[in-house]
Amino acid sequence: MRVGCPKEIKNHEYRVGLTPGSVREYVAHGHEVLVETGAGAGIGADDNAYRAAGAIIARTAADVFAKSDMIVKVKEPQPSEWAQLREGQILYTYLHLAPDPEQTKGLLASGVTAIAYETVTDDRGGLPLLAPMSEVAGRLSIQAGATALQKANGGRGVLLGGVPGVLPGKVTVLGGGVVGLHAARMAAGLGADVTIIDRSIPRLRQLDDLFAGRVHTRYSTVEALEEECFSADIVVGAVLIPGAAAPKLVSREMLSGMKKGSVLVDVAIDQGGCFETSHATTHAEPTYEVDGVIHYCVANMPGAVPVTSAHALNNATLHYGLQLADKGLKALVDDHHLRNGLNVHKGKITNRAVAEALGYELVEPKAVLAA
Repeated sequence: MRVGCPKEIKNHEYRVGLTPGSVREYVAHGHEVLVETGAGAGIGADDNAYRAAGAIIARTAADVFAKSDMIVKVKEPQPSEWAQLREGQILYTYLHLAPDPEQTKGLLASGVTAIAYETVTDDRGGLPLLAPMSEVAGRLSIQAGATALQKANGGRGVLLGGVPGVLPGKVTVLGGGVVGLHAARMAAGLGADVTIIDRSIPRLRQLDDLFAGRVHTRYSTVEALEEECFSADIVVGAVLIPGAAAPKLVSREMLSGMKKGSVLVDVAIDQGGCFETSHATTHAEPTYEVDGVIHYCVANMPGAVPVTSAHALNNATLHYGLQLADKGLKALVDDHHLRNGLNVHKGKITNRAVAEALGYELVEPKAVLAA
């Protein structure tokens, strides 16, 4: 199979779908790899590094899309990219379709087979291709929040760790999954007063044991959300419903009860955001203010640390990518975890959460693959 890797074109996106190390693996499996010139510049991998790994360097993205059987990316295709996709081609990347009807229409019209990293599953019920970027985003959320909290950046002017004689800042984390765990770990490491809110008692027990009392846990109710958000200096939105739009946990009305200059970091923005006042921002202009509360809603947070995140992502995606290259669509038939990643196939929606969020008819993956 000919596998293509175009350069990412989303604002300040420096990651790359295939590192030189991943290219070597595809080549070792007998595949041809086409990489757009400059695709790896953001991680310090020049065209010569890709040539040494066995890749063919393409002059333009158009060459990659036109000549490849499978496209491997990081972020969802932009309008100029989905227009170049075609039926019979496999797209393997993050999609986050539920809050993005325009991208969904573009993929359906193209006829492409689109597999979303964020809905591939594993034997433990986890999301193995989402997890590494959730780890990065969770840790970055505290760095970003602490920076936004500085007075010169519009924040309250609070040091998260405090100093002797001065109380530390307070961080509230909404959601105790992978993002929430890593956000809490970073915040606690800086010495902040941290509370995690979740609606799973078993998960709260796990977190309580893990942090051994260094982090508070609280069951999610309207009262708990209000009390914790109103007292927080930073609120991290870390909720996830796989494939579906994120629930709105913090309303516009609640902002009036929050401290002026406090910070909301919406890590769920890829799925529409979990704050009513959230809208996607970029690394170029990461924050905005609503009712005195600073919002950080960058939709590709891990893109800020591409060397770490690109390698972590490739470590996770390579196994399934090689299955797709080796077997084609048969890989989806053979592996139900990979099949769970199928979101679009030949003009049909094949993921239940996406179909329900956007009002499309669901076609079961097994049915379309058998056709």
